[in-house]
Amino acid sequence: MTQVLDKPVGLRAPSSPAERTARRRALLEWVAVHALGIAAALFFVLPFVFVFLTSLMSDTQALSRDLIPHTWEWGNYKKVFDTPGFLTWWKNTLLYAGAGTVLTVVSSIPVAYALAKFRFRGRNLSLMLVISMMMLPPQVVIIPMYLFWAKQLDLSGTLWPLIIPMAFGDAFSIFLLRQFLMTIPNEYVDAARVDGCGELRTLLRVVLPMARPGIAAVALFQFFYAWNDYFGPQIYASENPGAWTLSYGLESFKGAHHTDWNLTMAATVLVMAPVILVFFFAQKAFVEGVTLTGVKG
Repeated sequence: MTQVLDKPVGLRAPSSPAERTARRRALLEWVAVHALGIAAALFFVLPFVFVFLTSLMSDTQALSRDLIPHTWEWGNYKKVFDTPGFLTWWKNTLLYAGAGTVLTVVSSIPVAYALAKFRFRGRNLSLMLVISMMMLPPQVVIIPMYLFWAKQLDLSGTLWPLIIPMAFGDAFSIFLLRQFLMTIPNEYVDAARVDGCGELRTLLRVVLPMARPGIAAVALFQFFYAWNDYFGPQIYASENPGAWTLSYGLESFKGAHHTDWNLTMAATVLVMAPVILVFFFAQKAFVEGVTLTGVKG
């Protein structure tokens, strides 16, 4: 009588050559993907590291080939803040970016809602007009716009010619919000209307809470644009140093300290830091809003 022995628990049969080849290929793919990811991360991070380290060097070391500061000169940032006008540039930039972002979002949401959820004659034509405005470079209309704001309203030397137009919507923001609102099922809007909600209440109570990622993405796009805008302040505010923003004032600071690369890099870090911090804390909503736009046409 043949006795059948149970196979010992925990022992595995030797893997076949095909399985070993598949595991080796998976390991090589994992190493290749992560190596490319690390290389790409270093490609983007190293310039910021170089700027930060240079900002902490002394005047003489900043002109040398050294990459690591011999002494950490944190006082360079204080020197930048003590520069006449630097705090004023900060206040002007916060006003421009903050007020511009709020006005753009508030004025773009109703238009995007109408294009996404209303059915009316000429809706597609209106959408095409919005898209065509996105394709129009601002340099094309800068001369008539400057004559209007400077000659007719006498607002040259201020940031109001850049802030006031944002209260009338932005083509890119309208399009991005419209694409996001298209992903919200119409059943929610119809149910709110059946319950007696008007269009304004439906927008405020039903649509906006569901559209927070898209609104966050639009707000961040607009904030980054206004914070880094150089062309607009150069055109309208260049004649008045009291209305300069950080982007335009940094160019003047660089000209005044063209040999003090440590101070120039310190000023650059102070200009970049708010944008990096805002994106770091809001990246989840930003990525989600950008990802979900364009799901429906």
